[in-house]
Amino acid sequence: MDHIVVIGAGQAGQSLVSKLRGLGFDGEITLIGGEPVPPYQRPPLSKKYLLGEMELPRMFLRPESYYADNNITLRLGRAVSAIDRGAKTVTLGDDVIGYDQLALTTGAVAHRLPAAIGGDLGGVYTVRSLQDADAMEPEFRTGRRVLIVGGGYIGLEAAAVAARKGLHVTLVEMADRILQRVAAPETSDFIRAKHRDEGVGIREGVGLKQLTGGARVSGAILTDGTELAVDFVIIGVGVAPDTKLAELAGIVLDNGIATDKFGRTSERAIWAAGDCASFPHNGGRIRLESVGNAIDQAEIVAQNMLGAEKPYNAKPWFWSDQFDLKLQIAGLNTGYDRVVTRPGATAQSASFWYFKGDQLLAVDAINEPRAYMVAKRLIEAGKSPNADTVADPDTDLKSLLKP
Repeated sequence: MDHIVVIGAGQAGQSLVSKLRGLGFDGEITLIGGEPVPPYQRPPLSKKYLLGEMELPRMFLRPESYYADNNITLRLGRAVSAIDRGAKTVTLGDDVIGYDQLALTTGAVAHRLPAAIGGDLGGVYTVRSLQDADAMEPEFRTGRRVLIVGGGYIGLEAAAVAARKGLHVTLVEMADRILQRVAAPETSDFIRAKHRDEGVGIREGVGLKQLTGGARVSGAILTDGTELAVDFVIIGVGVAPDTKLAELAGIVLDNGIATDKFGRTSERAIWAAGDCASFPHNGGRIRLESVGNAIDQAEIVAQNMLGAEKPYNAKPWFWSDQFDLKLQIAGLNTGYDRVVTRPGATAQSASFWYFKGDQLLAVDAINEPRAYMVAKRLIEAGKSPNADTVADPDTDLKSLLKP
């Protein structure tokens, strides 16, 4: 009877093993995770969990009892040190575990600051794991001063939590504007205005030169010469796919673990899914860091491990919660040449539609769930509405879905 081993007990790993059982696979399944807790949701770490609005059991993707009830062996709190492709084994501490098929759902690791500029000082945090969130939670006390490095979604979400908890927040972004890598200026402007209204000090075009202090951080020097006194620092400068095991095993990498359209790596018996995996898309190759991709890709891989030969066709979607703003994103805006703004029902809502010529590529919807759902359906169907019609606030959005 086949033994399927999955390395990485995050959203993708949990989705994969659950799908295997749901499809009727009755062989042995082992799910290995480096953290000492069952698979959990990561997005709340920088939002509700830090705010104290979500307790740990609610973050578990499945109750812990689910795994035993479904004959899934959990090996938690231990890291795999090696994969032997020839012997079809993985090394876990002193244990060697054999597999018939192996899936890598190792996720991503947060970028950290170099030690030379103070990255290893106490009081300097990233937001990637439960351990990260638990370590920094005691720092979130009214009146304290936090520096956030990086104006992407993680940094902005952490800034929103800190401001809501009454901290003095400074956020620095080396690029010309926040969200520059992922969003149009219109979305950046909307988000920036909200943060400034809530008291967040945003410094754009300014980077971090040096963190200062003894064993613990106490100050920061910015690239424009500004010196700040700080109580702690959060680093939100992106992540990198966790490809260490794959690289050691000689598996081909290309912006992550390279897979074919079915999720198979360069080694026939080894698959990959989630944040760590890159895959063919629209004539190129992409890697997506999102819950939706982790679930959808992992479920396709589960089917293909059982022989389905079903290609993965990504339907990208993302979200971010900041203060009372819910940003929902559908599609990928790569290559857009204009943005159409559609006013929302209130001053705290709007949607920004990305076009390349006449083709709708993506939408950023802020407190506009209807705009998000309509645009998502249009994009996934390959349909593009007239841009002027979208911009007209009198247009009934649902009419855009009609043939």
